[in-house]
Amino acid sequence: MARKRVEPNISFDDIRNKFYVCMDYGIDETGQRRKTYKTFPTLAQARKGLRDFQTERDTFQTIAPRATTLDQWLEYWMEMVIQPNRAETTIYGYRKIIDNHLSPALGDVPIQRLTPQHLQQYYSMLMQEKGLSANTVRRHHDLLSCALHMAMRQDMILRCPTERVEPPRVIPHEASYYSPADLKRLFHMVEGHWLEVAVKLAGTLGLRREEICGLRWTSVDFQQRKIHIKEARTAAGAVIVQKETKNRSSNRILHMGDDLYRLLRRERTRQAEHRLAMGSAWPDSGLVAVDAKGQPFSPNALSLAFTRFVRSHDLPKLTLHGLRHTFATVASAQGAPLFDIGKALGHSTPATTGKIYTHLLDHNHTATLDRVANALK
Repeated sequence: MARKRVEPNISFDDIRNKFYVCMDYGIDETGQRRKTYKTFPTLAQARKGLRDFQTERDTFQTIAPRATTLDQWLEYWMEMVIQPNRAETTIYGYRKIIDNHLSPALGDVPIQRLTPQHLQQYYSMLMQEKGLSANTVRRHHDLLSCALHMAMRQDMILRCPTERVEPPRVIPHEASYYSPADLKRLFHMVEGHWLEVAVKLAGTLGLRREEICGLRWTSVDFQQRKIHIKEARTAAGAVIVQKETKNRSSNRILHMGDDLYRLLRRERTRQAEHRLAMGSAWPDSGLVAVDAKGQPFSPNALSLAFTRFVRSHDLPKLTLHGLRHTFATVASAQGAPLFDIGKALGHSTPATTGKIYTHLLDHNHTATLDRVANALK
Protein backbone atom coordinates (compact mmCIF):
# COMPACT_ATOMS: atom_id res chain seq x y z
CA MET A 1 0.00 0.00 0.00
CA ALA A 2 1.38 3.38 -1.02
CA ARG A 3 0.17 5.38 1.97
CA LYS A 4 1.60 4.56 5.44
CA ARG A 5 0.84 6.06 8.83
CA VAL A 6 3.73 8.14 10.14
CA GLU A 7 2.17 9.84 13.19
CA PRO A 8 -1.38 10.31 14.48
CA ASN A 9 -3.34 12.04 11.66
CA ILE A 10 -0.26 12.10 9.37
CA SER A 11 0.57 9.53 6.68
CA PHE A 12 3.11 9.33 3.85
CA ASP A 13 2.44 8.37 0.22
CA ASP A 14 5.69 6.94 -1.16
CA ILE A 15 4.38 6.93 -4.75
CA ARG A 16 3.35 10.59 -4.80
CA ASN A 17 6.05 11.48 -2.26
CA LYS A 18 3.63 13.60 -0.20
CA PHE A 19 2.56 13.74 3.42
CA TYR A 20 -1.21 13.56 4.06
CA VAL A 21 -2.73 15.30 7.08
CA CYS A 22 -6.17 14.25 8.31
CA MET A 23 -8.16 17.31 9.41
CA ASP A 24 -10.68 15.80 11.86
CA TYR A 25 -13.59 18.10 12.70
CA GLY A 26 -15.31 15.58 14.97
CA ILE A 27 -18.90 14.35 14.90
CA ASP A 28 -21.50 16.60 13.26
CA GLU A 29 -25.17 17.00 14.15
CA THR A 30 -26.11 14.00 11.98
CA GLY A 31 -23.71 11.67 13.82
CA GLN A 32 -21.24 11.56 10.93
CA ARG A 33 -17.52 12.17 11.44
CA ARG A 34 -16.28 15.06 9.30
CA LYS A 35 -12.77 14.78 7.87
CA THR A 36 -10.74 16.39 5.13
CA TYR A 37 -7.21 15.69 3.93
CA LYS A 38 -4.48 18.11 2.95
CA THR A 39 -1.05 17.29 1.43
CA PHE A 40 2.35 18.74 2.32
CA PRO A 41 5.79 18.16 0.75
CA THR A 42 7.67 17.66 4.04
CA LEU A 43 6.98 16.17 7.46
CA ALA A 44 7.79 19.46 9.18
CA GLN A 45 5.22 21.29 7.06
CA ALA A 46 2.65 18.52 7.68
CA ARG A 47 3.17 18.81 11.45
CA LYS A 48 2.80 22.58 11.28
CA GLY A 49 -0.31 22.27 9.13
CA LEU A 50 -1.87 19.85 11.64
CA ARG A 51 -1.02 22.12 14.60
CA ASP A 52 -2.48 25.16 12.83
CA PHE A 53 -5.65 23.26 12.02
CA GLN A 54 -6.08 21.99 15.60
CA THR A 55 -5.53 25.50 16.98
CA GLU A 56 -8.11 26.98 14.61
CA ARG A 57 -10.57 24.18 15.38
CA ASP A 58 -10.17 24.57 19.14
CA THR A 59 -10.52 28.37 18.97
CA PHE A 60 -13.52 28.18 16.60
CA GLN A 61 -11.64 29.75 13.69
CA THR A 62 -12.57 26.96 11.30
CA ILE A 63 -15.72 24.97 10.57
CA ALA A 64 -16.50 21.53 9.24
CA PRO A 65 -16.89 21.28 5.46
CA ARG A 66 -20.44 20.85 4.26
CA ALA A 67 -22.01 20.47 0.84
CA THR A 68 -25.10 22.54 1.71
CA THR A 69 -26.04 24.73 -1.25
CA LEU A 70 -27.48 28.22 -1.06
CA ASP A 71 -30.85 26.81 -2.17
CA GLN A 72 -30.83 24.27 0.68
CA TRP A 73 -29.81 26.84 3.24
CA LEU A 74 -32.44 29.37 2.11
CA GLU A 75 -35.11 26.69 2.33
CA TYR A 76 -34.07 25.87 5.90
CA TRP A 77 -33.86 29.59 6.78
CA MET A 78 -37.30 30.32 5.36
CA GLU A 79 -38.93 27.34 7.10
CA MET A 80 -37.24 27.58 10.50
CA VAL A 81 -36.53 31.29 10.90
CA ILE A 82 -38.69 33.44 8.64
CA GLN A 83 -42.07 31.70 8.48
CA PRO A 84 -42.57 31.52 12.28
CA ASN A 85 -41.49 35.14 12.82
CA ARG A 86 -42.54 37.27 9.84
CA ALA A 87 -45.79 38.51 8.35
CA GLU A 88 -47.27 36.70 5.35
CA THR A 89 -46.50 39.66 3.10
CA THR A 90 -42.81 39.51 4.05
CA ILE A 91 -42.71 35.75 3.48
CA TYR A 92 -44.35 36.19 0.08
CA GLY A 93 -41.85 38.88 -0.93
CA TYR A 94 -38.88 36.75 0.14
CA ARG A 95 -40.24 33.74 -1.76
CA LYS A 96 -40.53 35.78 -4.96
CA ILE A 97 -36.92 36.94 -4.71
CA ILE A 98 -35.65 33.43 -3.99
CA ASP A 99 -37.73 31.58 -6.60
CA ASN A 100 -37.45 34.14 -9.40
CA HIS A 101 -33.85 35.28 -9.00
CA LEU A 102 -31.60 33.75 -6.33
CA SER A 103 -32.28 30.07 -7.04
CA PRO A 104 -31.70 30.28 -10.82
CA ALA A 105 -28.53 32.36 -10.42
CA LEU A 106 -26.82 31.06 -7.26
CA GLY A 107 -28.93 28.23 -5.86
CA ASP A 108 -26.48 25.42 -6.74
CA VAL A 109 -23.44 27.14 -5.16
CA PRO A 110 -22.38 25.57 -1.81
CA ILE A 111 -22.68 28.31 0.80
CA GLN A 112 -19.14 27.59 2.05
CA ARG A 113 -17.91 28.43 -1.46
CA LEU A 114 -20.11 31.47 -1.95
CA THR A 115 -17.77 34.42 -2.43
CA PRO A 116 -18.18 38.20 -2.45
CA GLN A 117 -17.42 38.01 -6.18
CA HIS A 118 -20.45 35.74 -6.70
CA LEU A 119 -22.66 38.33 -5.02
CA GLN A 120 -21.15 41.38 -6.71
CA GLN A 121 -21.62 39.77 -10.12
CA TYR A 122 -25.18 38.80 -9.17
CA TYR A 123 -26.08 42.41 -8.27
CA SER A 124 -24.59 43.69 -11.52
CA MET A 125 -26.48 41.07 -13.53
CA LEU A 126 -29.80 42.04 -11.92
CA MET A 127 -29.33 45.69 -12.80
CA GLN A 128 -27.68 45.39 -16.20
CA GLU A 129 -29.41 42.34 -17.67
CA LYS A 130 -32.68 42.12 -15.73
CA GLY A 131 -33.23 45.88 -15.54
CA LEU A 132 -34.01 45.90 -11.81
CA SER A 133 -33.68 49.17 -9.91
CA ALA A 134 -30.97 49.81 -7.32
CA ASN A 135 -33.60 49.86 -4.57
CA THR A 136 -34.97 46.47 -5.65
CA VAL A 137 -31.51 44.91 -5.82
CA ARG A 138 -30.78 46.30 -2.37
CA ARG A 139 -33.69 44.18 -1.08
CA HIS A 140 -31.96 41.11 -2.55
CA HIS A 141 -28.79 42.10 -0.70
CA ASP A 142 -30.68 42.59 2.57
CA LEU A 143 -32.30 39.16 2.24
CA LEU A 144 -28.94 37.49 1.55
CA SER A 145 -27.28 39.36 4.39
CA CYS A 146 -29.94 38.22 6.87
CA ALA A 147 -29.85 34.59 5.68
CA LEU A 148 -26.05 34.30 5.54
CA HIS A 149 -25.49 35.99 8.90
CA MET A 150 -27.77 33.30 10.35
CA ALA A 151 -25.65 30.67 8.59
CA MET A 152 -22.56 32.17 10.22
CA ARG A 153 -24.18 32.18 13.66
CA GLN A 154 -25.12 28.52 13.21
CA ASP A 155 -21.55 27.56 12.21
CA MET A 156 -22.36 26.81 8.58
CA ILE A 157 -19.91 29.40 7.23
CA LEU A 158 -16.93 31.09 8.84
CA ARG A 159 -17.49 34.57 7.37
CA CYS A 160 -20.46 36.30 5.76
CA PRO A 161 -19.71 37.27 2.13
CA THR A 162 -22.28 40.10 2.16
CA GLU A 163 -19.97 42.01 4.53
CA ARG A 164 -17.36 42.26 1.76
CA VAL A 165 -19.45 43.53 -1.17
CA GLU A 166 -20.62 46.95 -2.29
CA PRO A 167 -24.43 46.75 -2.48
CA PRO A 168 -26.36 49.24 -4.61
CA ARG A 169 -27.05 52.52 -2.90
CA VAL A 170 -30.67 53.17 -2.03
CA ILE A 171 -32.07 56.01 -4.11
CA PRO A 172 -34.50 58.07 -1.99
CA HIS A 173 -37.97 58.22 -3.49
CA GLU A 174 -39.17 61.77 -4.04
CA ALA A 175 -42.65 62.13 -2.55
CA SER A 176 -45.39 63.39 -4.89
CA TYR A 177 -48.20 65.42 -3.36
CA TYR A 178 -51.01 67.87 -4.07
CA SER A 179 -51.14 71.52 -3.16
CA PRO A 180 -53.95 72.52 -0.76
CA ALA A 181 -55.87 73.89 -3.76
CA ASP A 182 -55.58 70.61 -5.67
CA LEU A 183 -56.60 68.64 -2.58
CA LYS A 184 -59.72 70.81 -2.14
CA ARG A 185 -60.56 70.28 -5.80
CA LEU A 186 -60.19 66.50 -5.42
CA PHE A 187 -62.36 66.47 -2.28
CA HIS A 188 -65.07 68.40 -4.13
CA MET A 189 -65.01 66.08 -7.16
CA VAL A 190 -65.05 62.86 -5.11
CA GLU A 191 -68.14 63.83 -3.08
CA GLY A 192 -70.82 61.15 -3.45
CA HIS A 193 -68.42 58.76 -5.21
CA TRP A 194 -67.71 55.38 -3.62
CA LEU A 195 -64.06 56.43 -3.32
CA GLU A 196 -64.91 59.39 -1.08
CA VAL A 197 -64.33 57.61 2.24
CA ALA A 198 -60.95 56.22 1.20
CA VAL A 199 -59.79 59.47 -0.36
CA LYS A 200 -60.69 61.58 2.66
CA LEU A 201 -59.23 59.12 5.16
CA ALA A 202 -55.95 59.30 3.24
CA GLY A 203 -56.04 63.04 2.65
CA THR A 204 -57.19 64.23 6.07
CA LEU A 205 -55.51 61.63 8.31
CA GLY A 206 -52.59 60.44 6.19
CA LEU A 207 -53.61 56.77 6.37
CA ARG A 208 -51.86 54.12 4.31
CA ARG A 209 -54.10 52.29 1.84
CA GLU A 210 -53.67 49.06 3.86
CA GLU A 211 -54.84 50.89 6.98
CA ILE A 212 -57.90 52.21 5.15
CA CYS A 213 -58.78 48.73 3.90
CA GLY A 214 -58.23 47.22 7.36
CA LEU A 215 -60.15 49.83 9.37
CA ARG A 216 -63.10 48.36 11.31
CA TRP A 217 -66.17 50.13 12.63
CA THR A 218 -65.27 48.93 16.11
CA SER A 219 -62.18 51.13 15.84
CA VAL A 220 -64.26 54.24 15.06
CA ASP A 221 -65.40 55.98 18.24
CA PHE A 222 -68.09 58.48 17.22
CA GLN A 223 -68.70 59.58 20.78
CA GLN A 224 -65.06 60.55 21.40
CA ARG A 225 -64.47 61.38 17.72
CA LYS A 226 -61.44 59.10 17.65
CA ILE A 227 -60.22 56.52 15.15
CA HIS A 228 -57.94 53.76 16.42
CA ILE A 229 -55.54 52.63 13.68
CA LYS A 230 -54.49 49.11 14.68
CA GLU A 231 -55.15 46.80 11.72
CA ALA A 232 -54.16 46.61 8.08
CA ARG A 233 -55.51 44.67 5.13
CA THR A 234 -52.86 43.90 2.56
CA ALA A 235 -52.06 41.60 -0.35
CA ALA A 236 -49.55 38.73 -0.41
CA GLY A 237 -49.80 37.86 -4.07
CA ALA A 238 -53.38 36.78 -4.74
CA VAL A 239 -54.10 36.31 -1.02
CA ILE A 240 -55.58 39.17 1.03
CA VAL A 241 -54.28 39.27 4.60
CA GLN A 242 -55.82 41.05 7.60
CA LYS A 243 -53.06 41.77 10.11
CA GLU A 244 -51.81 44.19 12.72
CA THR A 245 -50.38 47.51 11.61
CA LYS A 246 -46.84 47.83 10.27
CA ASN A 247 -45.17 48.32 13.68
CA ARG A 248 -45.89 49.50 17.21
CA SER A 249 -45.76 53.18 16.28
CA SER A 250 -48.27 52.59 13.47
CA ASN A 251 -50.80 51.65 16.15
CA ARG A 252 -52.19 55.10 16.89
CA ILE A 253 -55.35 57.06 17.72
CA LEU A 254 -56.37 59.98 15.49
CA HIS A 255 -58.98 62.70 15.88
CA MET A 256 -61.94 63.02 13.50
CA GLY A 257 -62.69 66.52 12.27
CA ASP A 258 -66.29 67.62 11.62
CA ASP A 259 -66.28 66.78 7.89
CA LEU A 260 -64.80 63.33 8.38
CA TYR A 261 -67.13 62.67 11.32
CA ARG A 262 -70.19 63.46 9.19
CA LEU A 263 -68.87 61.44 6.24
CA LEU A 264 -68.29 58.32 8.33
CA ARG A 265 -71.72 58.72 9.95
CA ARG A 266 -73.31 58.76 6.49
CA GLU A 267 -71.28 55.76 5.40
CA ARG A 268 -72.29 53.84 8.51
CA THR A 269 -75.95 54.60 7.78
CA ARG A 270 -75.57 53.63 4.11
CA GLN A 271 -74.09 50.26 5.03
CA ALA A 272 -76.84 49.63 7.58
CA GLU A 273 -79.48 50.28 4.90
CA HIS A 274 -77.78 47.91 2.45
CA ARG A 275 -77.50 45.28 5.16
CA LEU A 276 -81.25 45.47 5.82
CA ALA A 277 -82.02 45.29 2.12
CA MET A 278 -79.73 42.32 1.43
CA GLY A 279 -80.34 40.39 4.64
CA SER A 280 -78.15 37.31 5.00
CA ALA A 281 -76.53 38.02 1.62
CA TRP A 282 -74.66 40.95 3.19
CA PRO A 283 -71.15 39.77 4.24
CA ASP A 284 -70.78 41.48 7.60
CA SER A 285 -67.00 41.95 7.65
CA GLY A 286 -67.18 44.88 10.04
CA LEU A 287 -64.87 46.86 7.75
CA VAL A 288 -65.38 50.52 6.88
CA ALA A 289 -64.18 50.31 3.27
CA VAL A 290 -66.66 48.02 1.49
CA ASP A 291 -68.58 48.21 -1.78
CA ALA A 292 -72.35 48.38 -2.26
CA LYS A 293 -72.61 44.61 -1.72
CA GLY A 294 -70.54 44.66 1.46
CA GLN A 295 -67.42 43.18 -0.12
CA PRO A 296 -64.14 44.59 1.29
CA PHE A 297 -61.84 46.43 -1.08
CA SER A 298 -58.38 45.09 -1.78
CA PRO A 299 -55.53 47.64 -1.50
CA ASN A 300 -54.51 47.17 -5.14
CA ALA A 301 -58.06 47.63 -6.42
CA LEU A 302 -58.42 50.80 -4.36
CA SER A 303 -55.17 52.24 -5.74
CA LEU A 304 -56.11 51.41 -9.31
CA ALA A 305 -59.57 52.95 -8.94
CA PHE A 306 -58.09 56.15 -7.51
CA THR A 307 -55.58 56.43 -10.38
CA ARG A 308 -58.41 56.05 -12.88
CA PHE A 309 -60.52 58.63 -11.05
CA VAL A 310 -57.69 61.19 -11.12
CA ARG A 311 -57.08 60.58 -14.81
CA SER A 312 -60.74 60.77 -15.81
CA HIS A 313 -61.27 64.05 -13.93
CA ASP A 314 -58.17 65.78 -15.37
CA LEU A 315 -56.55 66.12 -11.97
CA PRO A 316 -52.76 66.27 -11.55
CA LYS A 317 -51.21 62.81 -11.61
CA LEU A 318 -51.05 61.27 -8.13
CA THR A 319 -51.25 57.86 -6.48
CA LEU A 320 -53.46 57.05 -3.52
CA HIS A 321 -50.31 56.93 -1.37
CA GLY A 322 -49.59 60.45 -2.60
CA LEU A 323 -52.53 61.64 -0.48
CA ARG A 324 -50.57 60.51 2.59
CA HIS A 325 -47.69 62.70 1.40
CA THR A 326 -50.17 65.52 0.76
CA PHE A 327 -51.42 65.30 4.35
CA ALA A 328 -47.85 65.68 5.63
CA THR A 329 -47.15 68.62 3.33
CA VAL A 330 -50.34 70.50 4.21
CA ALA A 331 -49.79 69.85 7.93
CA SER A 332 -46.26 71.24 7.68
CA ALA A 333 -47.49 74.31 5.79
CA GLN A 334 -49.90 74.95 8.66
CA GLY A 335 -47.01 74.98 11.12
CA ALA A 336 -47.23 71.43 12.51
CA PRO A 337 -43.83 70.24 13.84
CA LEU A 338 -42.17 67.32 12.07
CA PHE A 339 -42.45 65.26 15.26
CA ASP A 340 -46.25 65.65 15.40
CA ILE A 341 -46.60 64.89 11.69
CA GLY A 342 -44.60 61.70 12.14
CA LYS A 343 -46.76 60.65 15.11
CA ALA A 344 -49.93 61.14 13.04
CA LEU A 345 -48.44 59.13 10.17
CA GLY A 346 -47.32 56.32 12.47
CA HIS A 347 -43.58 56.68 11.88
CA SER A 348 -41.24 55.07 14.40
CA THR A 349 -38.97 58.12 14.72
CA PRO A 350 -38.85 61.76 13.52
CA ALA A 351 -35.80 60.71 11.48
CA THR A 352 -38.06 58.46 9.40
CA THR A 353 -40.37 61.39 8.68
CA GLY A 354 -37.46 63.65 7.77
CA LYS A 355 -35.95 60.98 5.52
CA ILE A 356 -39.17 60.57 3.53
CA TYR A 357 -40.25 64.20 3.48
CA THR A 358 -37.02 66.05 2.77
CA HIS A 359 -39.02 68.85 1.14
CA LEU A 360 -40.60 69.59 4.54
CA LEU A 361 -37.14 70.05 6.02
CA ASP A 362 -36.23 72.34 3.12
CA HIS A 363 -39.31 74.49 3.75
CA ASN A 364 -38.66 74.61 7.49
CA HIS A 365 -35.03 75.48 6.86
CA THR A 366 -35.99 78.34 4.55
CA ALA A 367 -38.55 79.67 7.04
CA THR A 368 -35.99 79.54 9.86
CA LEU A 369 -33.40 81.49 7.85
CA ASP A 370 -36.03 84.05 6.87
CA ARG A 371 -36.92 84.57 10.54
CA VAL A 372 -33.27 85.09 11.42
CA ALA A 373 -32.82 87.54 8.54
CA ASN A 374 -35.94 89.49 9.57
CA ALA A 375 -34.74 89.67 13.17
CA LEU A 376 -31.47 91.24 12.03
CA LYS A 377 -33.09 93.96 9.92
